[in-house]
Amino acid sequence: MILKRVVVTGMGALTPIGNTLSEYKEGLFSGTSGAGPITRFDATKFKTRFACEVKGLDMAQFIPRQEARKMDLFTQFAVVVGEEAVRDSGLDLEKVNLDRAGIIWGSGIGGLKTFEEEVLSFGNGDGTPRFNPFFIPKMIADSASGILSMRMGFRGPTYVTVSACASSNNAMIDAFNYIRLGKIDFCLTGGSEAAVTQAGVGGFNSLKALSERNDDYSTASRPYDKERDGFVLGEGGAGLILEEYEHALARGAKIYAEVIGGGMSSDAYHITAPHPDGIGAYMCMKNALEDAEISPEDIDYINTHGTSTPIGDPQEIKAIERLFGEHAYKLNISSTKSMIGHLLGGAGAVEAVASILAIQHQLIPPTINHFTDDPDINPRLNLTFNKPQSRTVNIALSNTFGFGGHNTCVIFRKM
Repeated sequence: MILKRVVVTGMGALTPIGNTLSEYKEGLFSGTSGAGPITRFDATKFKTRFACEVKGLDMAQFIPRQEARKMDLFTQFAVVVGEEAVRDSGLDLEKVNLDRAGIIWGSGIGGLKTFEEEVLSFGNGDGTPRFNPFFIPKMIADSASGILSMRMGFRGPTYVTVSACASSNNAMIDAFNYIRLGKIDFCLTGGSEAAVTQAGVGGFNSLKALSERNDDYSTASRPYDKERDGFVLGEGGAGLILEEYEHALARGAKIYAEVIGGGMSSDAYHITAPHPDGIGAYMCMKNALEDAEISPEDIDYINTHGTSTPIGDPQEIKAIERLFGEHAYKLNISSTKSMIGHLLGGAGAVEAVASILAIQHQLIPPTINHFTDDPDINPRLNLTFNKPQSRTVNIALSNTFGFGGHNTCVIFRKM
C-alpha cells in the first residue's frame, strides 16, 4: 500500500523557560536556564534542592478551579499544551470529522503528585481509608488523553504510551503510523510530566541520577561537560498536531515540517543504565533512517537525549559516531535539556518542538553550561556549546531514551 504523508500543523509548549510556544522559542534561542530552587515542596532535607519548574502559570486561566481539582498536574499541563496546539493548527473542529481524530499522549509516571498526596494522607491518619473519590482517575496515566478527548470531542484512537523517558516519542510514532496508514486524518500527540514532588526528587536522588549542584543550580545541567554530575528534573510538556498532508492542504493549513520516520529499539541490558556501547541508541537511529528512506548524510541536526549523566552522554555519542561516520563531524548536535532539564515522559515532545523550531528558523538551539571538555568525547563533534548557531537545517533527528532500555527516535523534514 502507498503510505500517506504526515505533517506537523500545530504546536503548543509549556516549559521551564516559557509557558507558550513563542516564549519557549525565545528561551531556547537565547540559551536560558530554567533551573531554580524547588518551590513545590520544602526540599531543605533533600540532596537535590533545585529543579526546572514551570513558572508564573495561572492555571485558572485555562481550567476552572472545580475542574482542575479533578486532574493531576500532569493532566493540567496536557490540557494547556494540547489546546494551544489545536488553536495553533487552525483546525475548525465543527468542520472536520472528529471520528477520525485521535489523541495519543505520553507520560512516563502520570499522576505522581496525586498518588503521593493520597498515600501520605492515609499513612498519617488513623488507618481509616479516606481517599479522594478522584484519586484513581487523577493518578492513572491515561487520564491525560481521556480528559483531552472529552474537552475536544476527538473520537478516534485515544490512549497514553508509557515507556519511561521515551514515552512521548513513542506516542508521536504511534500517531505518525495511524495517519500514514490512513486510519485517522489528524492526531493530537505529545507528552507531559509533573514529577517535581517529594517522591520524584527523593526517588531519583536514591538512584544517584540527579545533579546535586545546589550552590550553582543554574548551570547544573551540563550535557557533555567533564564535570556533569546528573540530570536536572524538569516539568511541563508539549503538544503537536500531526495531520495527513492532503487533509492539511485542503484546509489551507500552515505546515511546520513533515514527519518522515520513526525508530525504536531496546537495549535489553539494564533497568536504568544504557548499554555501554550505545547499541540500542545506534539501532534506534538506524531504524528511523531506514523508515524515512534517507541516508545518514541527509541529517543536519540531532537533538540528543543528552541528559547530563556521566554514563549516558558518552554512550549516545558513541552511537552517533558509529552510525554517521565522518558525517558526524559535519552535523550540529545539541541537548536542550541543558536549558529545560529532563521532562521524563514529556521530554520527547518538547524536544521534537525544539527540532522543528530549528528547521523553521534555520537556527540550532545551544547546549548551554559547557565549561570543561570531556576527554572521552571527540572534540571534532559540533555540540553547539553555549550559543545558537545558524545553519541550513533540512532534516532534524530527535532522540529520547528511557529507563528499561527503551530507545526512540523521530525524524522531521523541512517542507
